[in-house]
Parts: sequence; structure tokens; C-alpha cells
Amino acid sequence: MLHIKDPLNFDIFFQVLFLENKIKLDETVMDRISESFDFLKKFSENKIIYGVNTGFGPMAQYKIKDKDRKQLQYNLIRSHASGMGKPMEPLYVKALMLARLNTLALGKSGIHPSAVQTMQELINKNITPLIYEHGGVGASGDLVQLAHLALVLIGEGEVFHKGIHRKTADVFSEENITPIQVELREGLALMNGTSAMTGIGIVNIIYAKRLLNWSIFCSSAINEIVRAYDDHLSSELNSSKLHIGQQKVAAKMREHLKDSKLTRDRNEHLYSGNNSEKEYFKEKVQEYYSLRCVPQILGPVYDTIENAQNILLEEVNSANDNPIIDVKRKQVYHGGNFHGDYVALEMDKLKLVITKLSMLAERQLNYLLNNKLNNILPPFVNLGKLGLNFGMQGAQFSAVSTTAENQMLSTSMYIHSIPNNNDNQDIVSMGTNAASTTKTVIDNAFEVLSVEVVTIVQALRYLDFNGELSTATRDKLNILKEIIPEFKEDIPLSPILETVKNFIKENEV
Repeated sequence: MLHIKDPLNFDIFFQVLFLENKIKLDETVMDRISESFDFLKKFSENKIIYGVNTGFGPMAQYKIKDKDRKQLQYNLIRSHASGMGKPMEPLYVKALMLARLNTLALGKSGIHPSAVQTMQELINKNITPLIYEHGGVGASGDLVQLAHLALVLIGEGEVFHKGIHRKTADVFSEENITPIQVELREGLALMNGTSAMTGIGIVNIIYAKRLLNWSIFCSSAINEIVRAYDDHLSSELNSSKLHIGQQKVAAKMREHLKDSKLTRDRNEHLYSGNNSEKEYFKEKVQEYYSLRCVPQILGPVYDTIENAQNILLEEVNSANDNPIIDVKRKQVYHGGNFHGDYVALEMDKLKLVITKLSMLAERQLNYLLNNKLNNILPPFVNLGKLGLNFGMQGAQFSAVSTTAENQMLSTSMYIHSIPNNNDNQDIVSMGTNAASTTKTVIDNAFEVLSVEVVTIVQALRYLDFNGELSTATRDKLNILKEIIPEFKEDIPLSPILETVKNFIKENEV
């Protein structure tokens, strides 16, 4: 049981989302939420507070009668539960709920305590609301996606429970869950905020880190396959540039290759003094960029992921609501903390670097498959009969087309604002679209890497130098061989590629 009291970190998200640990809000958090609710209730008695006794958006000029306040919140929730497209996957919805719960736990929303209690129950029981991918513009928060969350919290709408799509009311009845108590601004407090884009973004970052580590593994293994010179990974060379990411990637690759008998020391070959009579070198003096420049290519990926993680942690631990209830100063502030530009920009940057990662994987794959480039492997790493069999030829098409799709999807959402809401929302972030598109790019990148991983395993089978491989490559190769059969005869590769994709997506290197 994880007690939620201090700011959330990525470890807590990982434990809740991937290890299914349960959470419990600390008593001090519940006291803070109750205090915020009680203050707003008293404070709003003789004042005009947006969303408490006024309409919403461009209709905020209309005052709402006291007798209609609760109905106003129900109307807001029901009218905005208008998402379309594919349902969000439960993992991402759970992240959304944890992000929203944490924001409300700051005590700056004036929400009734029952809202966080019910949301906590849903998280702990793995009950995820049906929320659609399309609908949020990320400006007055993720209104549409969060409306579907709010709809479930009031006992309406639909949920996924134990993998089955069901009516919320039926699941609540079975699980003895009580719908939230709607009092002041429960609809607005649940819906105003960046929790959909942030929740999706946090899962994106977890998977992006895993992708990066697998890309480093593949790059290291290929350096062994081609018996590359090792000075392009040296601390001396990479510390001559000051970028942290480049230095980290090079260090990870050096650690991977530390006991390899395949990578070569330039001092023992080209610097040996025994080459003065040669006019042509059959072996390359320097490797192709996709092998030699890995720290420089994956370094920006590392730095971008780290920066995105910091920004999203700041967002998830912020009050991204409107208005903001400040109990300490006895004041209510109206503004735009629900605007999602910070997250939208980070998601755009993240999908750019993941696309570049998939491009690197595709080029490394091409190097392995093109015997005229590598001069050590059969065409398409074909372990069967040349001409009759095809090896990895068909799989390359999938990797190339998927990389191309990533390049197309990397167009910015951050700059694609479309005014709406009677021009009240005249500039918006499109943050949820940015996060969702980044999710697709990451999933595509896993597909490209799965083709590369299968090709590497086939290449290592052909070369058969296990005794010379680094321990890191050999250990992982033994695991991968269990799920990647050796094939000399042509077989449908889709099932193997899907298995490998799922393996690398759900397992760290």
C-alpha cells in the first residue's frame, strides 16, 4: 500500500500502473481537501465564483440560482461526455485518474472529499472509466476526457472491469462503491485540468525510456557483430562534448561491451605502425554513422526524455484547475492553469526524438540486411538457400513503412491551435492530441525495434561467436532465442515479430 502524501514521483506511477500497487491518501491530505471544500462553501455565499454560481465558458455571464447549483454540475458533466474514436487503453486511463487524484489532493480545488475517495477506490480495484481518445483540445483542461471520468464518478456511464466493458451502475453495485457527492463545483473541479494529457504523457515517458535502453542494446550488439573500433564510445571522445545525454549513452554502451572480445582497439590495428605499405584498406577505417554516431544520436533522446519527465512531474504535482482555491490566503483566484502548453510541447519533442530513434533502428537494420554494406552476413540475413528463401526481406518492408509513418506523425500538435467555444478558447494547446500521437509513435517504434532485434538474433546465430560476445549481449541473446526460433525455411514472421514487440515493450533490458 502506497501512502500518498508528498509529491508523486515516477516510481509511484510505475508501481501503481505496472505493479498494481494500491494507494491510500494520507489523513493530512483528506484534511486539506475538506478544509478547501469548507472554505469555498463559506466564501462563495455572497460572491460570484466562476463555475459555482455562474455558467461556464462564454456563458459565465449568467448567474445560477442557488437551487440550481448542483444541477449545473451534473449538466456540465453529462453535456461534455461527448468523446469519440477509440477507447483509451485502461493503463492510460489509470494514469489519468492517478494524475487527477493527485491534483485534487493539493487542496486547491474546493471539491467534496467523496470525489477523491471514490477515485481512490476505482484505482485500487482496477475499474477504469470508458474514455475516448478524441475530444480534448487541452485548453480549459482535458474537458471531454475528464467529463467521462466524472460521469463514472457520479455513477453513470460505462467502465472496464476485469477486461469487460460494463455499465458503471452495475459495477458500483457489485463492488459496493458509492457515487460521489455533488455539492459546489465537483463537475468543474474534476474536468478542469491537464490530467488526461499528463497521465498519457507519463506512460509515454516510461515506455520511451524502455525504448531507449533497447536501442542502446541493439546498437551495442551491432558494434560486436561488425567488430567495430571502440574509440567512438570512449569517455575521452564523448566528454569532449558537454551534452549529458551523449556521455550517458556512451557510458551505457561501454558498460555493455566491457568484456566483449569482438570490439577492437584502434591502437592494436590502424595505430600499430604496420600499415605503412598499404594503399587500400578492405576494412572500414570508420564505421557508418548509424554505428559510430549512436551517442550523438541517442544522446538528445536521453536528454529530451529526462526533460519531459521533469516537466510532467511538475505538472502532475501542480494545481491545474480554475479557479484556484487558496485557503491560506482566504482567496479564490481566476486564471488559466488548465492550459496544457507545457505538456503539449514536451509531447511534441518526445515524439520527435522517438521518431529519430526509430530512424536509427531502421538504418541499423538496413546495414545488417544489405550484404554489400556489411560484407559479413548473407543478404537479408537469410539462413536458408539464397534465391529460394528470403530471410528478413519481408520484415524490412514493415520496419520501413512504420518508420515513415512516424516521420509523418511527428508534425507538431503544439502549434495547431483552432479557436472554439465561441472564441472563448481562442488559443488552445492540443495537449491530449499531442500525447496520444506520441503514444502511437512510441508503439510504432517498438515495432521497428522488434524487426531489428529478430535480425540481430538471426545474425548472431549465423556468425556463431558466442564465446566472444559480451556478457550483456550473450545473456539477453539466451532469453531472446527462446522466443525467436531459428528459421531457414520461410515462415510467416508476423507472430514472431508481435511476440518480440510485446516482450521488449514489457521488459527492461
